Amino acid sequence: MKHLFIVNPVAGKQKPEDKLRLIHEAMNRLPPLMRERDEFEIYVTSAPMDACGKIRQDAQTHGDLRVYACGGDGTLNECVNGAALLPNVAVTHFPCGTGNDFIRMFGDEKDRFFDLTELMTGEVRPIDIIRCNDRYAVNICSMGLDARVGTDVHKYSGIPVIGGAAGYVVSLIVNYCKGVSTPMTATVDGLTCGPELNIVCVCNGRFYGGGFNPTNDARPDDGYMDVLIASGVNRAKLLGVIMSYAKAKYRQFPQYITYVRTRHLEVTCRNTEVINIDGEAEHSTKAVFDLIPGGINFIAPRNMRFFHESEA
Repeated sequence: MKHLFIVNPVAGKQKPEDKLRLIHEAMNRLPPLMRERDEFEIYVTSAPMDACGKIRQDAQTHGDLRVYACGGDGTLNECVNGAALLPNVAVTHFPCGTGNDFIRMFGDEKDRFFDLTELMTGEVRPIDIIRCNDRYAVNICSMGLDARVGTDVHKYSGIPVIGGAAGYVVSLIVNYCKGVSTPMTATVDGLTCGPELNIVCVCNGRFYGGGFNPTNDARPDDGYMDVLIASGVNRAKLLGVIMSYAKAKYRQFPQYITYVRTRHLEVTCRNTEVINIDGEAEHSTKAVFDLIPGGINFIAPRNMRFFHESEA
């Protein structure tokens, strides 16, 4: 068995050397037999989607491959895209990023993912993934206002007089002024919503955008995507609806938010729009979302309540 540590050197606030030190310390805590028997490699990424090619290459030359995404949600997404649909590869997240939204779903058990030794001795279980056009997601995809705001944050955070969290506020204000709806139509299970929508959110996980929690019903092992479609919300109503949406209280606004559990969704846009895929931006005039049941093998700490309660 090979253990492959994918390290994103720019993710989060930790220095690259600190991430490497944590990995070596975790290796030293492994049982001696495991250290002698297994193969270990640390791979530091140097370009976007670099990890994807590395994982696919190693998957062809090794029987069993365990991949540890040492970074944020973007690093995890890269590893998921490299490992998707490969039966001999399993992926997990050793969180070193700023958001780490996917593991928030595990509640108080999420802290166990910060123990790399526990991950290396963890159990492998299949979980679902979402295919959006030609890319995979393990957590959440979205379109509309929140996707525009999240994508534009980088434009403003790099400005010295703004920077940091203020970049999000500036992006929100700018996009609010541009308009809170997007000309697009969503079709799901015979239902059509449009032609103007505020947000389309497709959930396999429960948190995104640094803590937004649109639903607590989503699970990555139930064979469904949880879809929320917001429409008809004007500027005056936006703040109240978004505050409820961000805290999984969408049922307070049934006149604005449609909730569907499905395995297939299509969104057609009048113009080229941004698609948020696990925090990474893609652009297209159409997005086709399909749920792939058990599409990836996921490494979790042993005996997690989150998984075993669903099996009871």
